[in-house]
Amino acid sequence: MQNDASRPDAIDVTREPADWNVVITLQDRESFGPARQFLGKWGRVRRTHFYNVMTLTVDDVSAFLPEFAAAVVKEPGILNDVSHLMPAHATFDFATAEDFEQRARDIALGWAGRLANQRFHVRLHRRGFKGTLSTPHEERFLDNSLLQALAQSNAPGRVGFDDPDAILCIETIDGRAGMSMWTRDDLKRFAFLGLM
Repeated sequence: MQNDASRPDAIDVTREPADWNVVITLQDRESFGPARQFLGKWGRVRRTHFYNVMTLTVDDVSAFLPEFAAAVVKEPGILNDVSHLMPAHATFDFATAEDFEQRARDIALGWAGRLANQRFHVRLHRRGFKGTLSTPHEERFLDNSLLQALAQSNAPGRVGFDDPDAILCIETIDGRAGMSMWTRDDLKRFAFLGLM
Protein backbone atom coordinates (compact mmCIF):
# COMPACT_ATOMS: atom_id res chain seq x y z
CA MET A 1 0.00 0.00 0.00
CA GLN A 2 1.58 3.25 -1.07
CA ASN A 3 -0.38 5.86 0.87
CA ASP A 4 0.65 9.48 0.86
CA ALA A 5 1.77 10.02 4.46
CA SER A 6 0.84 13.70 4.22
CA ARG A 7 -2.87 12.84 3.87
CA PRO A 8 -4.63 13.00 7.24
CA ASP A 9 -6.41 9.68 6.65
CA ALA A 10 -3.14 7.85 5.90
CA ILE A 11 -2.10 7.69 9.55
CA ASP A 12 -4.35 6.65 12.40
CA VAL A 13 -2.94 7.07 15.90
CA THR A 14 -6.06 6.09 17.78
CA ARG A 15 -5.92 3.41 20.42
CA GLU A 16 -8.81 1.41 18.98
CA PRO A 17 -8.39 -2.29 18.09
CA ALA A 18 -7.23 -2.78 14.53
CA ASP A 19 -7.00 -5.42 11.86
CA TRP A 20 -3.21 -5.12 11.85
CA ASN A 21 -0.81 -7.45 10.09
CA VAL A 22 2.52 -5.95 11.19
CA VAL A 23 3.73 -5.34 14.77
CA ILE A 24 6.45 -2.78 15.41
CA THR A 25 8.43 -2.33 18.61
CA LEU A 26 10.06 1.07 19.02
CA GLN A 27 13.35 1.98 20.67
CA ASP A 28 11.71 4.59 22.90
CA ARG A 29 8.78 7.00 23.18
CA GLU A 30 10.44 9.59 20.93
CA SER A 31 10.67 7.01 18.12
CA PHE A 32 6.92 6.99 17.45
CA GLY A 33 6.88 10.13 15.27
CA PRO A 34 9.77 9.19 12.95
CA ALA A 35 8.59 5.55 12.71
CA ARG A 36 5.01 6.64 11.98
CA GLN A 37 6.23 9.00 9.26
CA PHE A 38 8.47 6.34 7.71
CA LEU A 39 5.94 3.47 7.85
CA GLY A 40 2.85 5.53 6.96
CA LYS A 41 3.57 5.24 3.24
CA TRP A 42 2.77 1.49 3.41
CA GLY A 43 -0.45 1.63 5.37
CA ARG A 44 -2.30 2.65 8.48
CA VAL A 45 -0.15 3.08 11.58
CA ARG A 46 -1.76 2.79 15.00
CA ARG A 47 -0.51 3.32 18.52
CA THR A 48 -1.29 0.55 21.01
CA HIS A 49 -1.69 0.77 24.77
CA PHE A 50 1.47 -1.35 25.18
CA TYR A 51 4.70 0.49 25.85
CA ASN A 52 6.62 1.30 22.63
CA VAL A 53 4.45 -0.96 20.47
CA MET A 54 2.50 0.09 17.42
CA THR A 55 0.80 -1.72 14.55
CA LEU A 56 0.67 -1.31 10.81
CA THR A 57 -1.94 -2.56 8.37
CA VAL A 58 -0.58 -3.19 4.87
CA ASP A 59 -2.39 -4.51 1.81
CA ASP A 60 0.24 -7.12 0.90
CA VAL A 61 2.69 -8.42 3.52
CA SER A 62 4.72 -10.27 0.88
CA ALA A 63 5.31 -7.03 -1.05
CA PHE A 64 5.84 -4.92 2.08
CA LEU A 65 8.80 -6.84 3.47
CA PRO A 66 11.21 -6.41 0.51
CA GLU A 67 10.04 -2.81 0.08
CA PHE A 68 10.79 -2.09 3.74
CA ALA A 69 14.19 -3.80 3.42
CA ALA A 70 15.05 -1.65 0.38
CA ALA A 71 13.93 1.49 2.23
CA VAL A 72 16.15 0.57 5.20
CA VAL A 73 19.16 0.32 2.86
CA LYS A 74 18.43 3.90 1.73
CA GLU A 75 17.65 5.16 5.25
CA PRO A 76 19.39 2.84 7.75
CA GLY A 77 18.84 5.36 10.54
CA ILE A 78 15.21 4.22 10.80
CA LEU A 79 16.49 1.19 12.69
CA ASN A 80 17.43 3.62 15.47
CA ASP A 81 13.68 4.08 15.93
CA VAL A 82 12.30 0.66 14.89
CA SER A 83 13.90 -2.02 17.03
CA HIS A 84 11.66 -4.93 15.96
CA LEU A 85 9.29 -5.31 13.03
CA MET A 86 7.25 -8.47 12.48
CA PRO A 87 4.86 -8.93 9.53
CA ALA A 88 2.22 -11.64 9.88
CA HIS A 89 1.49 -14.18 7.15
CA ALA A 90 -1.77 -15.07 8.93
CA THR A 91 -3.83 -13.28 11.57
CA PHE A 92 -6.73 -14.26 13.79
CA ASP A 93 -8.77 -13.01 16.73
CA PHE A 94 -9.24 -15.09 19.88
CA ALA A 95 -11.09 -14.81 23.19
CA THR A 96 -9.67 -17.66 25.31
CA ALA A 97 -6.50 -19.72 25.61
CA GLU A 98 -8.32 -22.68 24.05
CA ASP A 99 -9.44 -20.51 21.13
CA PHE A 100 -5.87 -19.26 20.67
CA GLU A 101 -4.45 -22.79 20.74
CA GLN A 102 -6.95 -24.16 18.23
CA ARG A 103 -6.48 -21.33 15.73
CA ALA A 104 -2.70 -21.18 16.09
CA ARG A 105 -2.44 -24.96 15.79
CA ASP A 106 -4.55 -25.01 12.61
CA ILE A 107 -2.33 -22.40 10.97
CA ALA A 108 0.89 -24.04 12.15
CA LEU A 109 -0.21 -27.45 10.85
CA GLY A 110 -1.00 -25.85 7.51
CA TRP A 111 2.69 -24.92 7.32
CA ALA A 112 3.98 -28.28 8.56
CA GLY A 113 4.95 -29.46 5.08
CA ARG A 114 7.54 -26.70 4.91
CA LEU A 115 9.11 -28.03 8.12
CA ALA A 116 9.63 -31.62 6.95
CA ASN A 117 13.01 -32.92 8.15
CA GLN A 118 13.86 -29.43 9.44
CA ARG A 119 15.03 -27.97 12.75
CA PHE A 120 12.63 -25.27 13.97
CA HIS A 121 11.07 -23.67 17.00
CA VAL A 122 8.07 -21.53 17.88
CA ARG A 123 8.51 -18.10 19.41
CA LEU A 124 5.58 -16.21 20.98
CA HIS A 125 5.66 -12.52 21.90
CA ARG A 126 2.54 -12.11 24.04
CA ARG A 127 1.07 -8.74 24.90
CA GLY A 128 -2.07 -8.98 26.96
CA PHE A 129 -3.88 -12.08 28.26
CA LYS A 130 -1.48 -12.17 31.21
CA GLY A 131 -2.35 -15.12 33.40
CA THR A 132 -4.40 -16.64 30.58
CA LEU A 133 -1.76 -17.36 27.94
CA SER A 134 1.58 -18.73 29.08
CA THR A 135 4.33 -18.09 26.54
CA PRO A 136 6.40 -21.21 27.38
CA HIS A 137 3.30 -23.42 27.45
CA GLU A 138 1.97 -22.17 24.11
CA GLU A 139 5.39 -22.46 22.45
CA ARG A 140 5.75 -26.07 23.65
CA PHE A 141 2.16 -26.87 22.65
CA LEU A 142 2.76 -25.73 19.08
CA ASP A 143 6.24 -27.30 18.88
CA ASN A 144 4.75 -30.64 20.00
CA SER A 145 1.78 -30.34 17.62
CA LEU A 146 4.14 -29.82 14.71
CA LEU A 147 6.51 -32.60 15.79
CA GLN A 148 3.62 -35.03 16.04
CA ALA A 149 2.25 -34.09 12.60
CA LEU A 150 5.70 -34.37 11.02
CA ALA A 151 6.33 -37.77 12.62
CA GLN A 152 2.99 -39.04 11.32
CA SER A 153 3.93 -37.92 7.80
CA ASN A 154 7.27 -39.78 7.98
CA ALA A 155 9.18 -36.50 7.64
CA PRO A 156 10.21 -35.88 11.25
CA GLY A 157 11.39 -32.49 12.38
CA ARG A 158 13.31 -31.44 15.46
CA VAL A 159 13.05 -28.49 17.78
CA GLY A 160 16.29 -26.53 17.57
CA PHE A 161 17.33 -23.12 18.82
CA ASP A 162 20.89 -22.84 17.47
CA ASP A 163 20.78 -21.89 13.79
CA PRO A 164 17.32 -23.41 13.09
CA ASP A 165 16.09 -24.02 9.55
CA ALA A 166 12.92 -22.08 10.41
CA ILE A 167 11.25 -20.09 13.16
CA LEU A 168 7.50 -19.85 13.53
CA CYS A 169 6.76 -16.49 15.16
CA ILE A 170 3.55 -15.37 16.85
CA GLU A 171 2.85 -11.81 17.98
CA THR A 172 -0.22 -11.06 20.08
CA ILE A 173 -1.78 -7.79 21.07
CA ASP A 174 -4.71 -8.43 23.38
CA GLY A 175 -7.11 -10.74 21.52
CA ARG A 176 -5.44 -10.60 18.11
CA ALA A 177 -2.55 -12.75 16.91
CA GLY A 178 -0.31 -12.61 13.88
CA MET A 179 1.69 -15.65 12.78
CA SER A 180 4.59 -15.94 10.39
CA MET A 181 7.19 -18.50 9.44
CA TRP A 182 10.74 -17.55 8.51
CA THR A 183 13.47 -19.67 6.98
CA ARG A 184 17.16 -19.30 7.76
CA ASP A 185 17.57 -17.45 4.44
CA ASP A 186 14.71 -15.06 5.32
CA LEU A 187 16.33 -14.31 8.67
CA LYS A 188 19.66 -13.50 7.02
CA ARG A 189 18.02 -11.38 4.32
CA PHE A 190 15.76 -9.50 6.74
CA ALA A 191 17.98 -9.14 9.82
CA PHE A 192 15.69 -6.40 11.18
CA LEU A 193 13.14 -9.12 12.06
CA GLY A 194 15.36 -9.61 15.11
CA LEU A 195 14.77 -13.34 15.53
CA MET A 196 18.40 -14.51 15.39
